[in-house]
Amino acid sequence: MTKQEDNNKIRIFQPVFSSLLNDDVEQHSLSPLSCLREFGTYWLLEFDLPLVNKKDIKITFDENTVSVEAKLKETYSEEKFGIKTKFEYFKKTITLPSKINNKKASAKFTNGRLTITIPKGNLGHKIKIE
Repeated sequence: MTKQEDNNKIRIFQPVFSSLLNDDVEQHSLSPLSCLREFGTYWLLEFDLPLVNKKDIKITFDENTVSVEAKLKETYSEEKFGIKTKFEYFKKTITLPSKINNKKASAKFTNGRLTITIPKGNLGHKIKIE
């Protein structure tokens, strides 16, 4: 086999295996679809969490990061390229580009969609000049 043929094989298989790395197979967790939107004074995060009960969702904050972990109602199995994998959790951490005020954050879970509203931290304020 020539070096060029060997490189072609790597290019063919590389995308296949990189798609498996998006989820944490060892931890049995999937990365949920998410959306981050910025508004004037707050951030809006949305996560798609199908097959999850509200009581099984855990949200944690750390400086400017938000982590969401949710246990699935039932184990989800998937087979790719002859490898069968079972997933039990959704798990994702998002780093926001600025500080947040997590003490005033709120969350709502409706029809498999988690919405988290987080005020921005260190907001300026107006003062009256006398």
